[in-house]
Amino acid sequence: MEWILTATEKPPNWFIELVQQYATAAGGNFAAQLFWQRGIKEPEKLAAFINYQTYQPADAFAFGEEINLAVERLIKTGKTGEKIAIWGDFDADGITSTAVLWDGLGEFFPQHRQLSYYIPNRLTESHGLNKPGIDNLAAEGCKLIVTCDTGSTNITEIIYAQSLGIDIIVTDHHTLPPERPPVVAIINPRYLPKEHPLYHLSGVAVAYKLVEALYISLPDIPEHPLTNLLDLVAVGLIADLVQLSGDCRYLAQLGIQQLHTDFKKLPTARRRPGVGKLLELCQKSGDRPTDISFGLGPRINAVSRIHGDASFCVELLTSRDMQRCQQLAEETELANSRRKSLQKDVQNQVNKKLSQLDLSTTSVIVLEDPQWAVGVLGLVAGQIAQETGRPTILLSTEVKENGTDYSPSLARGSARSINSVDLYQLVQEQAHLLHRFGGHPFAAGLSLLVENIPLFTAAINQKLRQSLGGVNLTPTVQADLVVTVADLGKDLFLELKLLEPCGMGNPIPKLLIKNCWFENTWHRKPEDLKGKQIQYIKTDFDIRDDSTENPFPGIWWGHYKEELPLGRCDCIAEIDFNSFKKRYEIRLIAVRPNVEFELETHNSAVILDWRNEQSITEITDKKSLLIMKNCPTNWDDLQFWYKKAVSHQQQLVIAWKQPQQQPISNIWLTLVGIAKYLSRTHKPVTRVQLLEKLGISDQSLYLGFQGLKCLGFIIQRQENNLQIIWDSTYDQKTADHSINQFLAAVREEQFQRDYFFHVPLSMIVSMMRK
Repeated sequence: MEWILTATEKPPNWFIELVQQYATAAGGNFAAQLFWQRGIKEPEKLAAFINYQTYQPADAFAFGEEINLAVERLIKTGKTGEKIAIWGDFDADGITSTAVLWDGLGEFFPQHRQLSYYIPNRLTESHGLNKPGIDNLAAEGCKLIVTCDTGSTNITEIIYAQSLGIDIIVTDHHTLPPERPPVVAIINPRYLPKEHPLYHLSGVAVAYKLVEALYISLPDIPEHPLTNLLDLVAVGLIADLVQLSGDCRYLAQLGIQQLHTDFKKLPTARRRPGVGKLLELCQKSGDRPTDISFGLGPRINAVSRIHGDASFCVELLTSRDMQRCQQLAEETELANSRRKSLQKDVQNQVNKKLSQLDLSTTSVIVLEDPQWAVGVLGLVAGQIAQETGRPTILLSTEVKENGTDYSPSLARGSARSINSVDLYQLVQEQAHLLHRFGGHPFAAGLSLLVENIPLFTAAINQKLRQSLGGVNLTPTVQADLVVTVADLGKDLFLELKLLEPCGMGNPIPKLLIKNCWFENTWHRKPEDLKGKQIQYIKTDFDIRDDSTENPFPGIWWGHYKEELPLGRCDCIAEIDFNSFKKRYEIRLIAVRPNVEFELETHNSAVILDWRNEQSITEITDKKSLLIMKNCPTNWDDLQFWYKKAVSHQQQLVIAWKQPQQQPISNIWLTLVGIAKYLSRTHKPVTRVQLLEKLGISDQSLYLGFQGLKCLGFIIQRQENNLQIIWDSTYDQKTADHSINQFLAAVREEQFQRDYFFHVPLSMIVSMMRK
């Protein structure tokens, strides 16, 4: 993991004084630095960013003719009494979108009689429209479907619905098809210019804008104010990780305020008792965007991940029945607990497979397993992508027996990307190998024939290598500010809170704390509502440095206390308020032993490049140098030498020569010839002698021994020597398999040695500082 410190430019004094007016009791220097770094440098822009009351939102009719067409069709439906169905999605944005339309359109059309909703099952269906669901709605007499958070690219299903006499209005924010779909209306901000204040709306905000247009067109019908929907809008916006700028930020600010206001009421007086109960269960108060991103959002998402069917979540968010809402909230909380355990199990299994990959030659990680639960693959893929700096696709090849859309030969999975790679475009170019695919540039779902996985993996890796042109995919974590432990506390928290709500384009400020250490570390496994332990670890600690005598508390999710370094270290963290413990604390993001070089520089003086030099005798006597003469075959070997150099305060000299690669078949024939000679002469041999003669690694030599055994040789160890004896036992079929394994291993080694001879020094330096 490469650490980067954001380049700092001290803001002018007038700007610092301006920010201090908003920061009140807090200092304002840190916040001013962040605003300046993030391009918010004018008084008007700062005011609109901090205070939503000074922001002028865009009108719903900014969507143009499409929203006019949608409103006209809805008004017609009101006059004819035709049945309408809301077609939602099973994630938090889709659920809240459905809830917004259910409550919003419910002001104009009788719920359950004229208005209904449909949420696809995550485990048996996919995102978007599907024919079986359309058939069900047609059988119920539905004449109009209003989609939310989905539908833009479902051309085949839209045409099918039309053939059954069903019109469709699409409200969505996902990638657009090449041509406008044949619908009554499509309200999608992707049709707007990128600089438009509505461009980044998530599905729930687009649904809200449709309801807003209907409120404007039919002002005398609604009995409840439009603003009643804003808390749901905030939940969907923040949970969906869209860029919180323009109207997105404005709506999120309003919604969070409303969410917190409703939570502060007595439970019997809350307008959304289900949301209030969920906040209680996750020990949040609804006044922070993190209460959504770490509280409400994951819980709503967990229901479909565990149960498949998340329809009851709409009832949870919209019902006024306290007893029913409490029951549904507790069921949601249990689903989230199960999700945590399942996610941890799958992550452990993925990490085992990941350890067998050579990331130096892997641009896109594609892994598969029949045991992986489809519902959590997106979460795990996101974590792997972040940790490795590579787009990650995880697939479940589990055989289905229930006759769903996914036959036994199809793999289903999720993909997550990194900032520099448009995953949607990358995968779409392999559409001929896929069964279904849809999503964003950073997240997608897909299915494909199991037999196509190897071809798909090779094609997508080749495509990314070509498009990157050698760009380094080393994972990075970026710190925004350098602080000390003495700076941590209420004042800093309130100061940084000026930037909320944070999200894409305005990330939570990350704090770099140098030369610190940890005390009072302990970890535990949380319990769910039924007292069952969740297989998800968190570590509590106190952090100290030389700036103060007082420690500051913190937490590290998903890690054991043994993973914290001993002694002095550097860490990157976020400051937070724990409403359950009523304390300010840091949430640890990354940690490493304290190092002497600065984060923002890439000084290569620590590693000297003497590859293929004819003579290195002139430097071999210097104690300040650690010389590595043998060409490695993986990054772990190089990392070992680098850590050794750092621990002994030496410079690492990479001094391996260009590999003289023998033909692979010759290496095998040489090994067999040596075995025959040693068997005939009864002479011993050392492992080192064999390695030097063959020019291979221990691992390949082990596979070579397996091949010899299948040919009838016996390898015995005698103290430090090996004795090779001929035996008559011979298995041609097994021998062929073992020999092929040996040849493949040697071929991979030769490839790696050639790679490490040519890899640029800048890449080596970057990889060593992970």
